[in-house]
Amino acid sequence: MKNRILLKMSLQSILKNKMRTLLTMLGIVIGVGAVIVMVAIGNGAQSQIKQQIENLGTNLIVITAGTTNAGGASQGAQSFNRLTVADVDKIKSQATMLAAVSPVIVTRTQIVGAGKNWRAEVNGVATDYLTIRNWGVTSGSLFSDDDVRSKRTVVVLGATVAKNLFPDIDPVGSEIRLGRSPFTVVGVLASKGQTANGSDQDDVVLVPYTTAQSRLNGFSFLGQILASASDPKVLAEAQNEIRDIMRDAHGINPGGPDDFTVRDQTTIAQAATSTSSVMTSLLAAIASVSLIVGGIGIMNIMLVSVTERTREIGIRMAIGARGGDVLTQFLVESIVMCLLGGIVGLAAGTGGAALVGHFTGWRVTTPASAVLLAVGFSAAVGIFFGYYPARKAASLDPIQALRFE
Repeated sequence: MKNRILLKMSLQSILKNKMRTLLTMLGIVIGVGAVIVMVAIGNGAQSQIKQQIENLGTNLIVITAGTTNAGGASQGAQSFNRLTVADVDKIKSQATMLAAVSPVIVTRTQIVGAGKNWRAEVNGVATDYLTIRNWGVTSGSLFSDDDVRSKRTVVVLGATVAKNLFPDIDPVGSEIRLGRSPFTVVGVLASKGQTANGSDQDDVVLVPYTTAQSRLNGFSFLGQILASASDPKVLAEAQNEIRDIMRDAHGINPGGPDDFTVRDQTTIAQAATSTSSVMTSLLAAIASVSLIVGGIGIMNIMLVSVTERTREIGIRMAIGARGGDVLTQFLVESIVMCLLGGIVGLAAGTGGAALVGHFTGWRVTTPASAVLLAVGFSAAVGIFFGYYPARKAASLDPIQALRFE
């Protein structure tokens, strides 16, 4: 029997009982749709996490005041601050795998400008900071190396700060006050949005670190040092190089514990994406149960169909149809129903994912692999659950089938 004729007969058989066919396909539609929605949400969450990690900086390496032991107990990062500008200078002069290095002095203070008040984080940084953080400006520019050397009172506003203090005008050139010190706005940073933990990266202002030391906090120690590896492939080697330089700078004897911590964002990104991936797989697996249930429903309906069409099968076999032709026909019917259900479920899932993204603000992306997997799995369900009824139909005895009432 030709494939075209087989397909035509299968479609005719399916369309004879439209309501029963729709109800039979419903399990597949729900299963595929649920899988697509779950995978789209999970995949979107992973891509959003990766974007947030990338927003933190290009090949970012963070050096913080690190682990010391007091009374036999590890005190952890930030327990004993010994980071200085001299450490930054030594790293700059000796490191061979870094593209940029910047000290960071962090404080919070009241910002007054254009008759408004806003409290934000103030970061004292060097000119390499924007390179390390992969951060651009929408207006004006960053301060210069000369501004850093001269300890000038210039400031670059984050997007959130600029919006709240100067909602209707470009603030470049305006005078603001950080605490009690007057500053001139020289630029506005591009918006970066929230971090993975929900904090606003744009609620910040940048000033020369020398100015921050002399005008804002008066401390000689640094909150942290940021660096950027010249290439992602040498990130681990760059960290080891920094560790060696810092140990030498701090006079730490061989075998002694570090009094600093060097880390990058790779571990954070891997942990976050791994957790998201596991959750996506779990949700997709749960949703796939609907496909199994739908497959069982199709098998039941196909068994009923075999019983209803026993006499028809007997007539076909009596006039020359082979058992293989009957088996193929019933198997094609099962596969076609599952594929149609898969396609409808794919459309419903894609639309459902878009609605979820629209109403929740979540990022949703449907990978091509998920589409192929869902439709392919629905076809596999048709083959798996359709084979037994098809085999039963093909094994009927023509004489007994013709006598069936």
